[in-house]
Amino acid sequence: MAIITLTSDWGLSDYYVAAVKGTILSALPDATIVDITHNIEPWDIAAAAFIIRNCYQNFPEGTIHIIAVETEEASDKPHIALKANGHYFIGTDNDIFSLILGDTPYEAVTIEVIQDSDYFTFTTRDRFVKVAAMIAKGVPFSEIGGPYPKIRECLAFQPTMNNNSIHGIITFVDSYENAVTNITKELFEKVRNGRSFEIRIGKYTIDKVCRSYTEVPIAEKMALFGTHGYLEIAMNHGKAASLLGLSRDSSVDITFK
Repeated sequence: MAIITLTSDWGLSDYYVAAVKGTILSALPDATIVDITHNIEPWDIAAAAFIIRNCYQNFPEGTIHIIAVETEEASDKPHIALKANGHYFIGTDNDIFSLILGDTPYEAVTIEVIQDSDYFTFTTRDRFVKVAAMIAKGVPFSEIGGPYPKIRECLAFQPTMNNNSIHGIITFVDSYENAVTNITKELFEKVRNGRSFEIRIGKYTIDKVCRSYTEVPIAEKMALFGTHGYLEIAMNHGKAASLLGLSRDSSVDITFK
């Protein structure tokens, strides 16, 4: 039985999600369809990549992930099918795959399967579902398309550091308005080397990393490392991003004493 996930920027007020699910079930009546999210902001590849990267490996190997964010095909952004870590991904090579996979080894093909419509505005329903059904039925990659040796590389901004400081940025704001940085726990501890520190975000400072949100009073700002492994600026029962003036690309500076 196939497991197919859907990630899109469609929202839930239109017919798109239902049309895709109906097409999947028509091709694979026993399929299990899982919505990762349909609330990505339109064309926000970075947010979609962050969400998929942090959940796809929780699914069983063999799961097929359809990515419907900025799906329009171009000569330099082809539709591809890709296998990595035992999972399958179908989408447009618009930088999203490198943001999801990093340096993870993969096998990829250009999708050469003819879509089921003369219209080219609903690729997910008319082409990606067809490819997902082929994969679920055991059709080899070679019948989907020719080898695609190298996905587009999109290098996410990396923190900069010296012996006494780390400079990073906010890369994602979740639905609770927790602000996730690009600073890993490994990097933080390596530069910290047991020293005290100060985290500065805008005009605010934090000098402690907590293990849970409840370690500070309600509405108090805090920092902690989330399950994704990155430093997170949050607030106990509060919306940190709005209240602290944070958004994606806001600076985060850590100095060690």
